[in-house]
Amino acid sequence: MASSISEVKIKESTVPVVYEGGDYVPIVSIQFVFTGAGHLSNTKDGIADMSAKLLNEGTKKEGSVGFATKLDARAVDIHSSVGRESFVIEVSALKSEFAYAIELLKELLKDPNYTQEAFEQVKRQKIGWLNQKRSDFDYISATALRAELFKGTPLARPYDGTFESIEQITLDDLEKFIRTHIGYNNAIAVVGGDLTLDEAKRYTQEVLDLLPKADTREIPQVEASDKRTTVYTEEETQQAYIYFGAPFDYSYREEDQYKAKIAEYLLGGGGFGTRMMEEIRVKRGLTYGVYASLRRTKSVSYMSGYLQTKLSTQDEAIKLVQEVVDTFVAKGITQDELDKAKQFLVGSEPLRTETLSQRLSRAYNEFYYGRPLGFSKEQLKKLEAVTLEEMNAFIASHKELSNITFSVVTKKE
Repeated sequence: MASSISEVKIKESTVPVVYEGGDYVPIVSIQFVFTGAGHLSNTKDGIADMSAKLLNEGTKKEGSVGFATKLDARAVDIHSSVGRESFVIEVSALKSEFAYAIELLKELLKDPNYTQEAFEQVKRQKIGWLNQKRSDFDYISATALRAELFKGTPLARPYDGTFESIEQITLDDLEKFIRTHIGYNNAIAVVGGDLTLDEAKRYTQEVLDLLPKADTREIPQVEASDKRTTVYTEEETQQAYIYFGAPFDYSYREEDQYKAKIAEYLLGGGGFGTRMMEEIRVKRGLTYGVYASLRRTKSVSYMSGYLQTKLSTQDEAIKLVQEVVDTFVAKGITQDELDKAKQFLVGSEPLRTETLSQRLSRAYNEFYYGRPLGFSKEQLKKLEAVTLEEMNAFIASHKELSNITFSVVTKKE
């Protein structure tokens, strides 16, 4: 069954419903995606994530253990999470238990566990997580890269929180964040499984009717720095952890996304056979793996990548990353590379749409980015037809990719 976009009227708002039915497995899931309520909307660093964790602590009446016991007894899963741009509450269960699952979700939304005990538990978990991250050199390098690449913007902030910011957050702060960010008017329902569209709309209405009107906010637009800088963080490490990024002046609104997809695949997104892997691993053996992607979201468009290497070869690896990108932009790709990229991207397409969740995710992304349903299929046809000349003109037009910022976690001298 093909995905479809419908809508339900809730108070004065129209709520989109992204739907795909499928009765081959008797499971149903609904994700309520609240836009403009993710990390980038933090009022204090870490508050969006802590708010999601508080909603995972069950109801005030039942407590976290009592509520979890009710969920487990009927194999129901209710979970809240947060990304950069949105806050998600998901409920899933067997078809036979889904009406009950919705009732449990309604209980949770009517009576969240706004107790000091639940708040302290969430706070302890967050501080424990931050303590673990002190020795996670990938996290440290990636965080330092964001701080430098997006300096002066919300994306540069430590949106997972710091020890200082977590200490400053109160239970009242979390209640206010949830009340002002989780509303019927900034929701998108993403529904899939063994239920009809009418059932999907009815469940959506039942749940979102309980929510207040949120303060709607635009997702901030962020630009990556074009200053070629390298920041070093000294740690007791045996390897160099190198993260890198650069501006990519290209919007998610552009119609020729397939060109960015091919460029990303050949530069560093496709593993073996990419420029990064060939030059840095295969020819010189400096790393087990090196990757680069061209990220295109509503808030920002940029190149990001990473690798690990020996401390003694970190400078050589940094120089090589810069050379690979410079050569890629200056000289473009070969016909052989283009043919292989097309072969892989077209040939592996069925693997990207074989599960219900994959198809729903694609339909949601097409809706979220303002594209017509079926946009991805049309892009695939254009990808098959694109010429080497067109691809190299596209790559050559993005010289900004050479303005790379590096973040290196390395050993203290």
